Amino acid sequence: MGSDMAECHPVAFRWAMKAKEKGAKIIHVDPRFTRTSAVADIYLRIRTGSDVAYFGGLINYVLQNKLFHDQYVRNYTNAPFLVKEGYSFTDGLFSGYNGTNRSYNTSTWQYDTDEEGFARLDPSLQDPRTVFQRRKSSQRLPRP
Repeated sequence: MGSDMAECHPVAFRWAMKAKEKGAKIIHVDPRFTRTSAVADIYLRIRTGSDVAYFGGLINYVLQNKLFHDQYVRNYTNAPFLVKEGYSFTDGLFSGYNGTNRSYNTSTWQYDTDEEGFARLDPSLQDPRTVFQRRKSSQRLPRP
């Protein structure tokens, strides 16, 4: 994604080529057609600046189709952490925005903590305040 690995990192790219020889597929996502694009099995030309939308789509697809490694997500990411009560992102603004002085109070932009200061967790990932559920719900798009 966004790198001409064949040109800029030729030593590392040889491992991608070895993997391709053994059946791996190379997918290159970039606005430019480069040497990496030329050897890729799939070249996905995106518009400049649309990479955030592209990754958002990938994340949405992975979450909605349960294509993530469940144990890894539960044990090695912040997915089970609970965000503080009151955190939100609505109409393009995070919680705590003060329109008068155009600044933010960021006190809700943290994890919910216990009395010892450790982040609270929900290992089941079901609580709507988990990072996982917040991410999943923010990826839902209205269906036509």
